[in-house]
Amino acid sequence: MPENEWIYDWNRGGHMMIPPGTHVLLNDETLRDGLQNPSITDPSIDEKIEILHLMESLKINSVNIGLPGAGARAAEHVEALAREIATNRMQIRPNCAARTLETDIRPIAEISQRVGIAIEAATFLGSSPIRRMVEDWTVDYLERMTEKAVKFAVAEGLPSMYVTEDTVRTDPETIQRLYCTAIRSGARAIVLCDTVGHATPQGAFNLVKFVIENVVKPSREKIRVDWHGHRDRGLAVANSLAAVAAGANQVHGVALSLGERVGNTPMELLLVNLRLMGLIDNDLTFLRAYCEKVAKATHTTIPPNYPVFGRDAFRTGTGVHAAAIIKALKKHDRALADAVYSGVPAHLFGLEQIVEIGPMSGKSNVLYWLARHNIPATEERVNRIFEAAKKSVRMLTEQEVRALCEETGAAV
Repeated sequence: MPENEWIYDWNRGGHMMIPPGTHVLLNDETLRDGLQNPSITDPSIDEKIEILHLMESLKINSVNIGLPGAGARAAEHVEALAREIATNRMQIRPNCAARTLETDIRPIAEISQRVGIAIEAATFLGSSPIRRMVEDWTVDYLERMTEKAVKFAVAEGLPSMYVTEDTVRTDPETIQRLYCTAIRSGARAIVLCDTVGHATPQGAFNLVKFVIENVVKPSREKIRVDWHGHRDRGLAVANSLAAVAAGANQVHGVALSLGERVGNTPMELLLVNLRLMGLIDNDLTFLRAYCEKVAKATHTTIPPNYPVFGRDAFRTGTGVHAAAIIKALKKHDRALADAVYSGVPAHLFGLEQIVEIGPMSGKSNVLYWLARHNIPATEERVNRIFEAAKKSVRMLTEQEVRALCEETGAAV
């Protein structure tokens, strides 16, 4: 049965609707912004290269490979990653972060020349009134820094991506002035940032619309507009989708929301949502491996209730939920089983629905579990397991259920 006949979708339509066929680009900041997370361990270069190849397998368009101006280790890792991309003729395009200083931009140019591939220079500086007040900066000063940095990057043969920090809390006049200066100086990509996670979806939509109408269109240049968000208010994915609806061409993300404070927009959930919205058709069966590799390399953990890739994402022991999933599976319709009690089809990501046995289970859970494990479902065995589950305060483990089966004479 076609999905639109058994699921009514209230998500379609409205003023923030993303037009079908919209081409969305993705920039992965895991190996730069993600590593600013205070609790993580900086991965080895071998681990970073492995993560880079997983990004490639997911068809992520571009990757920030670091800030070489930060020191010798950072520069060494950036060059190794750039060389890996060049040697393997990878499709993913590299970029590097830099303050609007020649001392930060020059190492990018030198690495680019040694390795022999273009590396986009993502030059950034603070722009909001609160930051200007703290730093005693004037807008004139920021404009001079912008012009000098972008012109230097372009003169060194680097594609220029110009970034204003805290764009979401910056006044329209300053936004217009700085981005127009960057474009006149040679920048061909501009990044709008929600650096402190202040934005709501409406705010992200409004900001992108403003920049397109008041900066990009009047420039008459082909300018890529990027959205870079943080998740302090828990709205990062929604804000990214609103930015795309407003016309942003590329959105940034980080594996598992790593990054400053509570982190950046989660790349894996961006990919999930863009795939479910029909805006990308990437094969995402490697997405779980990507998440698990980043978690292992950074010494972090994936919470059990994390969407899609947490251990509990497709597990259930609740009787009503499990009964519906089991009935769907008996119809030999995997898509139906994935959809009846889940908004995310597990099979798209190489996963499946898991029915377990616990204190909220019904006998259908027990019968299903026994059938899946090819163990005869005698009345005594079903009752024994069911009674044990009702006395438990948690899900029974597989070992516990097998032990109960053995008690009732099953060969397991």
